[in-house]
This record gives sequence, structure tokens and C-alpha cells, in this order.
Amino acid sequence: MSQNVPASSADKNAKLKHQLYQYTLLIIGSLLFPIGVTCFIVPWSLNTGGLIGIAQILSYTLIQGTALSGVFNFLMNIPLFILAWRKLSKNFVYKTLLSLVIQSTLLSVLPVPSEPILPDVLSNVIFGAILGGVGIGLCLQSAGSAGGLDILGMYFSVTKPGFSVGKLSYAVNAFVELAAAFIFGIPNALYSTMFLVLAYFISDKVHLQNICMYGLIITNVPDVKEHLLTDLHRGVTAWNGFGAFTGDHKEILLCVMNRYEVKSVKKIVRTYDPKAFFILCEGKAVLGNYERRLME
Repeated sequence: MSQNVPASSADKNAKLKHQLYQYTLLIIGSLLFPIGVTCFIVPWSLNTGGLIGIAQILSYTLIQGTALSGVFNFLMNIPLFILAWRKLSKNFVYKTLLSLVIQSTLLSVLPVPSEPILPDVLSNVIFGAILGGVGIGLCLQSAGSAGGLDILGMYFSVTKPGFSVGKLSYAVNAFVELAAAFIFGIPNALYSTMFLVLAYFISDKVHLQNICMYGLIITNVPDVKEHLLTDLHRGVTAWNGFGAFTGDHKEILLCVMNRYEVKSVKKIVRTYDPKAFFILCEGKAVLGNYERRLME
């Protein structure tokens, strides 16, 4: 006779697999970003923006090269880690630290190609942005981050929900690219800006937590609402309705979630009311009292 695995043991196994999956994403993302930067961006002396961009400028200014960019990047992240340790989850901090160690090491030891891999700068910018953007997105998808401005973004999303992280990022990157224009020339700064825009566009597509969804559920089973509140811990707006043809009483529920939580919502609806009418749409923006979460 086969023995059933205790629920607690099954939960532990599922949690372990989930953590292994997240760390796999984190390591792959942490490898992709420095590879993309070193192989495609550095040979053209382009700048990546953010703290790594500042590290590149410091390294070039001091030693006329990028050998110390990984070291400078790590040092500038130390005060951000102190900030994150106080307000964000320790799991997030540990993952981000691992990502930063991998990135800083590769940025320092990876050999820069003597000749650009592709003959024109635009092709290198595109491929570098694809690798870099996927890398950043995977790090965020793992419930960690690639460090730098990502730490500040997570910190302010928790401590100051109304704070514009985007404006902070624009200001920092504008300063970095202006410095790059002064040191390397305007064409260099423009290509660097193109890399930055493409990389973050791609990372947003990979990082599903940035994609907010809203579900409209029409049901006559109260358990659906209760489990959305208790299992998902998301707010639910409910109002009474009725079927125009049948006249039957219905409860209309509206719940906003991020893309990671869609699977859980579908499971709740299917479990407690398989016949519920369920509409799921992607939201362009969510304002007000909406909690942006790190998916542990």
C-alpha cells in the first residue's frame, strides 16, 4: 500500500522547489546582465546608466578602463543594502546580495572583446539590451533584484507608495548620460540612452509583477469572496446584482492583483464556483491603496 505524504512534508517540498526555481532565475539573470554589458556595450565604450553606469564612469576616469567598474558598483550598493535590510524582506536582501556578487565579479573578470562582436553599434546596443533586460527581469521575477536603483524602487514602493520611483530613475539616468556625453561625446550618450530604454522595456515585460491585472467575477457562492480575502490577502470590492434573464441573485466581485497572483485567483474561482463568470483584463495603471508586493 502506498503511503500518503503528510501535508506538512508536501508543503516543504513545494516550498523548496519554489525556492530552487527562484534562485535558478536569479543566477541566470545575474549572469546574463554582465555578459550582455561586457560583450556588446563595453567594446563601444557605451554607458549602461544607473549605479553601474556611474561605476563605469568612475573606473574610466581613474584608470582609463572598466576593470574596476564591478568593484565601484559593489561599494555604491552597500548603503542601499543597509536601507533594504531595515525595511524589506531578508530574503530579498540575500538574493540581491548574491546577484550583486555575481554581477560585480563578472564585470571585473570577464575579458572585453578586442573587436566588437557585431560590426555596427546599433546591433550591439539591441543585443546587449536584450541580454541585459532579460537579466534584470529574471532577477526581479525571483523576488530579488539586480541591485542599484532596483533596491531603491522596491524600498520606496513599500515605504512611500505615492513616491515616483520612475522620476527618481529618470533623474539619476539623465545625470549619468549627461556625464557620458561630456566624457565620450553626444553620439555615445544617445546610443547609451537607447540601450537603457530598451533594456528596461524588456525587463518590464519579463518582470510579471509590474503587470497589474483586474478580475471581475460574477458568482452566487460567498466562499469565492471569502477565500480571495483570506488566501490571497487582496482587497475585494463587492456589490449585489442579478441575472437579467433568470432574475437570480448574483454577487459581483472586483479584485486587482499582479500577474503572479492570477494562477491563485483562477484556482480559487474554479474550486468554489466552477460556473462563475470570470473576466480577467490587464490594467494600464493602478493608483491609490494598492499594495505592490515582493513575491516570496
